[in-house]
Amino acid sequence: MQSDSQKVSLREKIGYSLGDSSANFVFQLMIVFQLGFYTDVFGISAVAAGTLLLVGRFWDAFFDPMMGIIADRTNTRWGKYRPWILWSAVPFAFFFILAFTTPDFSHSGKLIYAYVSYFLLMTIYSVNNTPYAALHGVITSDIKERTSISSIRFICAMGAAFLVQGLTLPLVSLFGHDKFGKINQQKGWAMAVGVFALISIVFFVIAFLSSRERIKPNPEQKSDAKQDFKDLAKNKPWLSMFILTLFIFITLALWGSGMYYFFSYYLDKDSLFGFLKSFGLVNVTGEINGWWHKILDSFGLIAKIDRSNVFNVGFSFFNMSGQIVTIIGVIFSKFLAMRFGKKNVFIVGLSLTTLFTALFIFIPANNVGLAFSLNVLKSLAYGPTIPLLWAMMGDVADYSEWKTHRRATGFIFAGIVFALKAGLGFGGAICGWILGTFGYVKDVVPDHTVLLGIRLSSSLFPAFTFLIGVIALFTYGITKKFNEQMQAELTERRKSLGMN
Repeated sequence: MQSDSQKVSLREKIGYSLGDSSANFVFQLMIVFQLGFYTDVFGISAVAAGTLLLVGRFWDAFFDPMMGIIADRTNTRWGKYRPWILWSAVPFAFFFILAFTTPDFSHSGKLIYAYVSYFLLMTIYSVNNTPYAALHGVITSDIKERTSISSIRFICAMGAAFLVQGLTLPLVSLFGHDKFGKINQQKGWAMAVGVFALISIVFFVIAFLSSRERIKPNPEQKSDAKQDFKDLAKNKPWLSMFILTLFIFITLALWGSGMYYFFSYYLDKDSLFGFLKSFGLVNVTGEINGWWHKILDSFGLIAKIDRSNVFNVGFSFFNMSGQIVTIIGVIFSKFLAMRFGKKNVFIVGLSLTTLFTALFIFIPANNVGLAFSLNVLKSLAYGPTIPLLWAMMGDVADYSEWKTHRRATGFIFAGIVFALKAGLGFGGAICGWILGTFGYVKDVVPDHTVLLGIRLSSSLFPAFTFLIGVIALFTYGITKKFNEQMQAELTERRKSLGMN
């Protein structure tokens, strides 16, 4: 039986949200570092890495909907979706480490290992994240509470992004140091990911223990996977959200991967060093100063930089500063959504994000300040949109129940998790193919053509895919007024069925 109250305590909101912190340890590494890891650390070509990221999506197209169907038909004393978070926690961490471990194999052996480890990671990601995402749709039907949960969830997610994007490379340097003072990148990556993986287990257990399922399907509803597919095909808001999710995550993976190479090869290292010095982050001798020193020193990380390792510190600072601004945007998301409606806030925020992303094409190699400034503006515009995606998906699940008198929350969210993973795969693949087409080869000084490919993958191409997401939003039919009407009708319907 469902509780009369759809209010959710702050403790439950935070506990549930920590589960997304765990997922973001994988997610952020894939957005920013996956392609660079495969080409520059693991040792396969950009084209091969891009193809690998794409091929995995064919398996996802089959497995993700199946996972949604399985989750919807799971019945335990803990609910339908919660137990999967617990059951998958340890395998999630194990396959996470496996995917970022570099074996001492031949080139073909490495390629096979990369495919197997990547497929295993993406499979366990679905086993965990499809039920986790669906759980968001059944914790409460209260519109304000749902948006509040999304906001807190993505503050936690952005906190994980802050750690991953800012501390991964310093951690790799710390763990990869040998007795001769050299850095073993392969060892450093495996151990750095191991730290994130262990934290993820703890957070998943907390998410499992903290959350509750309050919305139940109609007790008279019959299990029918074929009908689930038919209902989904007629759900126009779901189709809009699928396209939106697909192209947002294509963009995030494309831009994140592109920026790794943008900092590695395009931005002038002397200008980057000077920029960090102008902010008081380093002094003239390369010693790290101020708050930045305190953060890195607390982890026992890099104490001194020069032109040879300025990429690690500069790229980390770029990512961390962007994540701080993103979190500010996330905090304001609930207020803006309640005032103007989720759809309107999403359209404006994503449109501005598209503009600021496109402007990266005009950044000269020596104008590091402009790159940081555009990143701040881009992050501020994008931040408020982040919680809205999953809050709107909860509304889509309600819309399906309202229209068909059937609820298949896990199946509906499974399609969006597939879109998310497909976006990551396509985005990484597109970036790899762009770099390969423009002639990128590891350890070869890039010429003008290669640099053009890097700049395009960091600006105009991701701006175009963001724009497709904006267009998809205009087709999303659940307005603020309609949503309020729909929720009122669903509440009365559930009461009449004895579900409240």
